[in-house]
This record gives sequence, structure tokens and C-alpha cells, in this order.
Amino acid sequence: MTLKVLLSFLAVTFVYSGSVIAEARQPKTPVSSAKRTVVQKKLPVVSKKTTVTQKKLIIVQKKPTFLQKKVIIAQNKPTVFQKKPTILRKKPTVAKVVQPKWKIFTAPDGGFTVLMPGRPKIGTQTQKTYMGEINVAVFAAQPPKQEVAYIVTYNDFPYNFAQMNSPQDILKKTQDSAINTTKSKLVSERNIRSSNGHPGKEIEYVDAGGKVTTTRMYIADGRLYQVMAITSKKQNQTLAKTIKGYLNSFNIVLKK
Repeated sequence: MTLKVLLSFLAVTFVYSGSVIAEARQPKTPVSSAKRTVVQKKLPVVSKKTTVTQKKLIIVQKKPTFLQKKVIIAQNKPTVFQKKPTILRKKPTVAKVVQPKWKIFTAPDGGFTVLMPGRPKIGTQTQKTYMGEINVAVFAAQPPKQEVAYIVTYNDFPYNFAQMNSPQDILKKTQDSAINTTKSKLVSERNIRSSNGHPGKEIEYVDAGGKVTTTRMYIADGRLYQVMAITSKKQNQTLAKTIKGYLNSFNIVLKK
């Protein structure tokens, strides 16, 4: 029941109560003094008592309506937008890594073919080894923005040395020389063969700086081939499939 309905209801009640009092005061017929006294005693009782409708009015006035409560709560509590302002953040731009184009590279003398990330740099080095002083041909490629180098080397043996040592002895000595020179720790080793049956060996070792080197060595026609991939530990994991594909692509071309 709304407040307007209550007020109108109370107004009717007050009028009805007034008419009762007026009628009580107008003598219709002579009555005894005793009866008149009774009526006068009852009248104050009617005026003292508060009607049920009046009580409801007091309760309604004291207690706020459901809508008023909601308004109070809405005024006291800050809105969600006031508590948590929205912050627009720009997404960081990630630089795209340029993937190198792998192509088959053939050695100038036609001795081998291999997949390389672009054309490798070609050079020669003279090194002192357990076989004596030898000339080493080097083919190296390093893709941009990657911590990896793909290197192929070969050197010819002195004739007497090749006659006096077996392929397995040469591979073992080459392995020991590589680990001792770089002060590295051997991780794994296994015997392998090239696609056309030449004896070889695969080794993996880590140097003091954390660089991982995976090398496949082959001996064919008095020549030692070494196919290497040098990476950081992190890149060695992410480029594992690429390195394996690179090593598997190496082929020795037989002399006719």
C-alpha cells in the first residue's frame, strides 16, 4: 500500500471518528445522568487509543521503502567503474625472425654437397695437428639473429699417415683433439656411415662457455670431412630438427 492510499484511508478514519464523537454529544432523547456519565467516560478511551492505521503510518514513516534503501546503498557504495578504472595497454610488438632460405651447396672441387642457409663464406686455414701441418678448407654460414653457425671443413691426409692409420684411429684422434683444444666435455658419441658407406663418427660436446657442438666426421679417399653445427644451449633445443636436417643432407661425392 502506497503512502497516498494510506493518507486517504486515514483521513476517512479521522472523519468517521469525529462523527462518532459529535453524535455522542448531541442528545437525541433525555437519558439518565448515569448513562450520560458512561458515555463521557468512554469518549476519552476512543481519543487515547491509536488506530491500527495510524500505527502503520508511523512504521512506514520510520522505515525507508525498498527503493529508498537501494538509493542509499547506491549512494554509499562507489560504482565498479570508480573502483577499477580501465587501463588501455598497447600490445608489445614482436619482431619477426627472418627465416633463412636453405639451398644445396656444392663444394668448388665437387667433393661434397650439403644444405646451407644461404651461400657460405669460403676460406682456408693452416693448422698444426697430430698429423703435422695441414691445410683446411672451411665453409661457414651463420643466419642473422640466430645463435648458430653451420660449418663444413675438409683436409687431405699426408699419404704416409693415411697408410699407417685405420679410419677408426683417425676418427678417434680427431675427436680427442677437438675436445682438448676447446676444453670441452664430451656429451655423446656414436659410430656412423655416410650415405655411400664411408666410415664416420658423430660426437657432441659442450665447452666452458656453454656452446654446444655437434660434429659428424667421415673419412673418404684420403680426406677427412667434418660437418659441424655450433649453437648456444637454448638454440640447440629450438633448432634440434633444423640441425639434424642439415647434418643428414651432407653427401660425399665419389670420384670417378
